[in-house]
Amino acid sequence: MAGTTVKTEAVVLRSIRYGEADRILHLYSRQRGRIGAIAKGARKPRSRFGGRLEPFFRLDLVLHEGRGDLLTVTSASTLDGYPRLRSSAPALGAGARACDAVLRLLDSAEPNPPAYNLLCRYLALLDDPGQEGAAALEAAISFRLKLALAAGFAPELASCASCGEAEHLVGFSGAAGGVVCSSCEAGSFELSEGAHAFMLEALAQPLTAAPAAEPLALRQVERAIGETLEHHAHVQLRAAA
Repeated sequence: MAGTTVKTEAVVLRSIRYGEADRILHLYSRQRGRIGAIAKGARKPRSRFGGRLEPFFRLDLVLHEGRGDLLTVTSASTLDGYPRLRSSAPALGAGARACDAVLRLLDSAEPNPPAYNLLCRYLALLDDPGQEGAAALEAAISFRLKLALAAGFAPELASCASCGEAEHLVGFSGAAGGVVCSSCEAGSFELSEGAHAFMLEALAQPLTAAPAAEPLALRQVERAIGETLEHHAHVQLRAAA
């Protein structure tokens, strides 16, 4: 069978039943960005793939690239299955929202190592049983902000996105793509100092050190990220929680 062999590390974003025994996989890979693949016979009781073609698995894959849009999985070995994540309903939900955000925002076949590494770090964080409650929400919103940065859609936070003014930053405009000053606030929503500080710190700190914030500030940050991506990436994300 003519074609190319592709070897890559990848995370399963979505796994869909297809036909009598196959699976269609949406993958995000280290070497090839977004990949669509088919795993033939994956749902047979004695499939060589076992249960590792489910969402969140990080795999070492060998795929066959032919003429069609879908690559064919020929080999898959587990690098990390994140077992504790799978035993927690909140972590499962957060992982699903993260994978959905990657699916919606990153559709290129070009590699994006920062985005891939970010996804792997977030899944590892969700696999940590200590991530619960408010800290988990702060990490989820930090993940979205960092993902926007990796995709090239980070909001302007240092000065007014409309006029460049560095003082009196009072609002956020998704259309303008960032914070706005009091002179340019028409059409914006109020952004508290706490929300602005959270965004600056979250981008500067590792995902494991997401800053603390009040619920109102987190809602404002989530809205800021969402409106930025709607206006500039034409992508609408699911609610973070």
